[in-house]
Amino acid sequence: MKKIFPNPIKKGNYIAIISPAGAVDPSQLEKGIEMIRKKGFEPILGENLYSKYSKGYNYAGTEEQRLKDINWALNDPEISAIWASRGGYGCQHLIEKLNLKGFAKTPKWYIGYSDNTVIQSYLLKKGFASIHGQTIKTSSFGVTDESYDLTFEILKGKPLKYALKSNQFNKEGIIEGELVGGNLALIYALLGTKYSFEFKDKILFIEDIGENFYALDRMIMSLELAGVFRKIKGLIVGGMTNMGDEKENKQYEESFDDFAYQLISKKISKYDFPAAFGFPNGHIHDNRPLIIGAEVSLTVGKTVSLNFKN
Repeated sequence: MKKIFPNPIKKGNYIAIISPAGAVDPSQLEKGIEMIRKKGFEPILGENLYSKYSKGYNYAGTEEQRLKDINWALNDPEISAIWASRGGYGCQHLIEKLNLKGFAKTPKWYIGYSDNTVIQSYLLKKGFASIHGQTIKTSSFGVTDESYDLTFEILKGKPLKYALKSNQFNKEGIIEGELVGGNLALIYALLGTKYSFEFKDKILFIEDIGENFYALDRMIMSLELAGVFRKIKGLIVGGMTNMGDEKENKQYEESFDDFAYQLISKKISKYDFPAAFGFPNGHIHDNRPLIIGAEVSLTVGKTVSLNFKN
């Protein structure tokens, strides 16, 4: 299926901000909303952006409220892009009732990461690319200006490419393919469902935060048992932040956890595909955007390059 990429947005266009998962306070979005204005675009807030509903977790409203906002943002023809306020948990509640009737006529970029991987997998199944990048919430990780600037470059239709240093866990090679993936816990959660990413001949990106090492191993094992590593052409590993138990992991605050990387590296050692570790995307300070659904070329050698073709 040929992927559909939204048209570039122009100054003055509306960018909808919604909360499809966890609850968020207005103070956490002030800088992000002001940034959108300074870039020349008009932020338009979802009706339930700041709603709260507690049911074992602090959601940004009930399922009905969150669904109302995301379907409004997807289908309103005056909206040119959709930016998630944050991740957390809750997007899985929504995907069976998403409406793309208007979206299909006027596709728009969906921007987010973490729990938003669910929405992005759904959109890709329908043929639409999206941006796996920093949300509007400014968190304890901090956010670099460059990360946001690169997202706006994508929105304006400019090409994206990265050149990175090598990593001790890398596996060398040169490949081309479609980029899929996002947060590992959500990729794992969607396995076996009709909303799961397609993995055959794809380049898979993964990142995660706050998982015990046995939980990380479980998820990687599930991908292996599902045949994912036999299907993909390459692997890109981003942030692995606050992994393991604090007693087990002395580098608890590291964004690129060596033990997590070692665990993943060992699991994929028997497969013949290149792998790039340490990509600056995920629950990290320098969270640079990726285009899910784009055709990319990946070169892993003495240095690493990732070039987007769409």
